[in-house]
Amino acid sequence: MRKTAQSGDRPLLMEAKSAGDFTNVNKRRKEEARKVQMLNATYGNQIEFVLFLCGYFDSGYLGYEAAEGIDWVWEHRINDLAEFGL
Repeated sequence: MRKTAQSGDRPLLMEAKSAGDFTNVNKRRKEEARKVQMLNATYGNQIEFVLFLCGYFDSGYLGYEAAEGIDWVWEHRINDLAEFGL
């Protein structure tokens, strides 16, 4: 939950992803988009989903996620989580 969360607010959902090379992430990049679609169908469009990325993610992967409305934070920039109110 955000530091400023009020009663009834939904939590920020975050998934940690780690990749040792570019090949696997591009094969699996649709998984997160599908999760967000299912969460929105169940809970409405107020759900926020963020990826915490560790390893190798290329611009193709990042562009696909951005097009689906999914934001991310890099492991080496963990202080960026503050921008989400955490």
